[in-house]
Amino acid sequence: MLFGLSLPAWAQTHLTWDQLAEVEYEARFFEKYDQKFLVPLFGKTPKAYEGKEVTVTGYIIPIDETSYVLSKNPYAACFFCGSAGPETVVELQLKPKSTRRYKMDEKMTFKGILKLNDTDVEHFTYIIEKAKPVSK
Repeated sequence: MLFGLSLPAWAQTHLTWDQLAEVEYEARFFEKYDQKFLVPLFGKTPKAYEGKEVTVTGYIIPIDETSYVLSKNPYAACFFCGSAGPETVVELQLKPKSTRRYKMDEKMTFKGILKLNDTDVEHFTYIIEKAKPVSK
């Protein structure tokens, strides 16, 4: 007798930066700011993982003493330097116990719930909610 083997539905998926690059942008007017901003139009892969637990590996970029993003590239070539697009950074909304001081360009993997953001211009395109580092 042959038995099928499947992964549990709750298993996390490791997303690659190529998968996160499946996004295009269009200008949308925001009355609150009285101006247009580019907003993401997410591709099939990012949409498939919205609301699911995922892992992403990248380089830590501190925003301030308690806020961080995970970047596809080290700081010298990251989004903030104009060398990459907004799809190459993921906002980390860290679990309180996960908060420690991370070093610039520290390469790490984080897991959490993927949120696709196309409505709040004060946050990044991709957000990992309840983010916590993955042990090696």
